[in-house]
Amino acid sequence: MPVAQDAVQAGARHATHTFNAMRPLDHRDPGILGEVLTDDRLTADIIIDGIHVAPPVVKLFLQAKGIERAVLITDAISATGMPDGRYQLGPIEVDVKDGRCTSNGSLAGSVLTMDRAVRNVTKFSSWTLRDAVQAATLNPARAVGLDGHHGVLAQGAHADFTVLNSAGEVLKTIVRGS
Repeated sequence: MPVAQDAVQAGARHATHTFNAMRPLDHRDPGILGEVLTDDRLTADIIIDGIHVAPPVVKLFLQAKGIERAVLITDAISATGMPDGRYQLGPIEVDVKDGRCTSNGSLAGSVLTMDRAVRNVTKFSSWTLRDAVQAATLNPARAVGLDGHHGVLAQGAHADFTVLNSAGEVLKTIVRGS
């Protein structure tokens, strides 16, 4: 954990792809995950497809980071929205089956959409749809310093947003006010 703590002291403020390609959390040597989950100065993003991170661990992450510091990401590749099959991702071929995207048996991105990630948050935790939407909109905008014009519905903000029903399903997408 000292390396992770040193990174935060040096100015690190966000963790990417929490749990993925990170060594496992150990109760005696918690490493980067221990720092990500316990340091309130850090925001952190996570792929909530139920594949990259198991639902109980998603719930732990959401409890640890809270509504203000959790950021949803998809890690979606070009095969998102396509049926099961084999697809080209740059120089590698990937197989998509039952929502799992692999290359040579290893995860190779995802086919998760953001609306599904939002619904998964409400399914895997006690968070409301409103909480999940904040993690998909305002929190990422804050994490990259764009919260004045992105991630909010406010006068002067970019008029890019998605209308969801009460189940978190997309009804309409508005881009630049249209």
